[in-house]
Amino acid sequence: MRFRLTRLDALLLAMAAIWGGNYSLIKSALDEVPPLAFNGVRLALASALFLVAIRVRSAHQAGRAGGTRPRTLSPRDWRGIVALAVVGQCVYQLLFISALARTSVANSALIIACTPIFVALMTAVLGHERVSAWQWGGTVLSAIGIYIVVGHGAAVSRTSLAGDLMMLAAVLCWSASTVGARPLLARHSPLVVTGYSMAIGCVLYLPFAWPALRGVAWGHVSAQAWWAIVLSAVFALCVAYMIWYTALQRIGNTRTAIYSNLVPVAGILVAWLWLGEPIGRATLTGAVAIFVGVALTKVQLSERPVPEPA
Repeated sequence: MRFRLTRLDALLLAMAAIWGGNYSLIKSALDEVPPLAFNGVRLALASALFLVAIRVRSAHQAGRAGGTRPRTLSPRDWRGIVALAVVGQCVYQLLFISALARTSVANSALIIACTPIFVALMTAVLGHERVSAWQWGGTVLSAIGIYIVVGHGAAVSRTSLAGDLMMLAAVLCWSASTVGARPLLARHSPLVVTGYSMAIGCVLYLPFAWPALRGVAWGHVSAQAWWAIVLSAVFALCVAYMIWYTALQRIGNTRTAIYSNLVPVAGILVAWLWLGEPIGRATLTGAVAIFVGVALTKVQLSERPVPEPA
């Protein structure tokens, strides 16, 4: 039995911090920009950055290889990327934004905490990787930690039921896209898979966001709101998504997905530092349970070391 922290684990912690802080960042801009419009602009910006990065990387690889073209996407690969764009980008974004407007933050956090469980179940059913008892235990413990952190504010009611179901559907879409990306990541880089799927997903998403986009007086949007859009696009979509898909490629679905349960903890810490919101004893207890749960998924029964990312 062995336990080892890698540079990729540090990047995943940074990803959780980015996504946790993103809630406060978005909240600061939604008074001026509606959610659908905010999402549409940041998706378009992030997609453009990804496409430029793919072009630059392809040119660099071709030049370094003496004119050899990088590996191209086959028709089968394009079908996989389009499916990823539809499920993991367009439909997920629409459901997630719509759900946030119809249910509470506590309900949302508890439902999102089911992501590692859904990912582990789908992974086990499809046979992509073996989910160990340590990983199951860590996944369940982290979900319990989420309940300790936010469960006191959660409640199912008629008014929140539609939002809860939408959030559940969003989590299922995200989990399915996480598991479905593995075959693509076995053949292509995280940059290509993430960039093309996001760009296609953005094209599919924008018609739904067009009425909201058209209704915003963009000339009157403050510099603070624009900075929120830019920072959210660059960090929450570009940087964090690249870390997520790189981790899927390197360490697998289950160990990557468990880090999503650190996002609420990071969000609470950012709100404490930025907005001065208090942190109670229950929050600290839940945070400890989440971190222990994440640590358990890293326990290796094999004597082979965990490979470091290149």
